[in-house]
Amino acid sequence: MSDCDHQCGSCGQNCAERTEAPVSAKAALAPASSVKKVIGVVSGKGGVGKSLVTGLLASKMQARGAHAAVMDADVTGPSIPRLFGLSGRLMGDEEGFIPARSATGVDVVSMNLILEKPTDPVVWRGSIISGVVRQFWSDVVWKNVDYMFIDMPPGTGDVALTVYQALPVDAIVIVTSPQELVSMIVEKAVNMARLDGLDMNILGLVENFSYYECPRCGERQSLFGESRLEEIAERHGIPHVARLPLDPAIARACDAGAVETVASPWLDDLADAIEAL
Repeated sequence: MSDCDHQCGSCGQNCAERTEAPVSAKAALAPASSVKKVIGVVSGKGGVGKSLVTGLLASKMQARGAHAAVMDADVTGPSIPRLFGLSGRLMGDEEGFIPARSATGVDVVSMNLILEKPTDPVVWRGSIISGVVRQFWSDVVWKNVDYMFIDMPPGTGDVALTVYQALPVDAIVIVTSPQELVSMIVEKAVNMARLDGLDMNILGLVENFSYYECPRCGERQSLFGESRLEEIAERHGIPHVARLPLDPAIARACDAGAVETVASPWLDDLADAIEAL
């Protein structure tokens, strides 16, 4: 392949130039781990609120009495610990790494909980990052997790392929925003998920920054253009859609590490669908 980086150990292709055996089909959990359902949260590009949606969904499932967890697979741009108000470094024992735990009990693993300083850059090639994501699954003790949400990096590259091929993903949620350009890019994520051999279950489509609601008169304004959410969902047979408002209160809560305090009624139907998996 013209774009091959010759890192065969983390590649799923079986080409003529392969020098190492292909990666195993599915990565194994640590012996002490138990994860019932895995939901990937995906976006075609960065900056659309994928981590926010991940944090809100995990918080909502935890509030409903389940045990939720978040694997921050956005290794080079991790933001999940900040959303949940977590800092410090992960500890481990003979069984493996122990996830950090949020105020309400959500288990979290992220590169920013491993680095000496959270501002240290991760300057690695895609094949190494894909290997780290597999280790987040296999080398961490995920105890009695009902729903694991994987915060994916944007795009359709190495990590997305690794997650789809190596982890038992039950469904994915795609996050977008109203701009026409993003609508085009989100279809790339949809089309990747539907590739032969991947065949992901696309559970829902979430549009962030969908509207701004005036706090005085209640009028809604589409600041980033008119939504095409239903059109895209219908075209691709995606059963659930949700719209998140542009709300400064959400941003303030996330900056304060208090995503768990954000009421998110816009995601109730999607949470119901996750429970029904």
